[in-house]
Amino acid sequence: MYATALIAEDEPLLAANLQAELIRLWPEMRIVASVGDGASALQQGLALQPDLLFLDIRMPGMSGLETAQALAEDWPDSGRPLPLLVFVTAYDEYALQAFERAALDYVLKPVQPERLAKTCERLQAALQAREQTQAEEAALAPMIDQLRALFGAAAPRAASLDPAAATAKAAAPLRMIQASAGNTITMIPVGEVLYFEAADKYVRVMTAEREHLIRTSLRDLLLQLDPQQFWQIHRGTVVRADAIASASRDESGKLTLNLRSHPAKLSVSRLYADQFKGM
Repeated sequence: MYATALIAEDEPLLAANLQAELIRLWPEMRIVASVGDGASALQQGLALQPDLLFLDIRMPGMSGLETAQALAEDWPDSGRPLPLLVFVTAYDEYALQAFERAALDYVLKPVQPERLAKTCERLQAALQAREQTQAEEAALAPMIDQLRALFGAAAPRAASLDPAAATAKAAAPLRMIQASAGNTITMIPVGEVLYFEAADKYVRVMTAEREHLIRTSLRDLLLQLDPQQFWQIHRGTVVRADAIASASRDESGKLTLNLRSHPAKLSVSRLYADQFKGM
């Protein structure tokens, strides 16, 4: 069956070998692009909207997992479903079990033709099943659920590989933020923060009175926040739960949050929309 695919692999020889094997195993497949980093995979994925996406786990800049998350959040409402994802990985057996639990396929480096043939069979069966699904939300839902499961399964593994992250997660939740500007350090109680927003190499700390910048990543900051108090609603946005006044859904199903003491309206991505359900 005909299908389009995008390959994201930062090792050119491995990318070329994967492309050659895919074409041999699946002659009707058309490789629409081959890129070497996560940001390019995201850009080309959104522009070309392929049926399949082969993602290297570790690439320069955005990882394969981060690219998959960004793709799910930024996917246009064009009626086309998200690509079926296959991770290309050198992870050990523990991580592979996590991918299996998330119902996403994977291939190990170096790619073995026999294993890749099984992957192609699974993808063809999934594409055939998906063709019978007409509603856009119904087509997106399985992949969104798989990504949620994948992130949940991969999180403990990532913490075990990063001692600093494991230490931060084990420590008591952050209570005070120190934001420096020039020669001044401003002490901000975490309970006064309305939301955090990623901004390049910084994080914007928004209170009811003003905005501060701190030099850290949102991912590292999340490990220090109380998950009951602060909810992630987008890969680049974390909001204090009790600062939310209401959540409204537009005709396309997109959720927007209104805050109690600030005019900002915060968008909720598909990956985190399940946090907002009426009782």
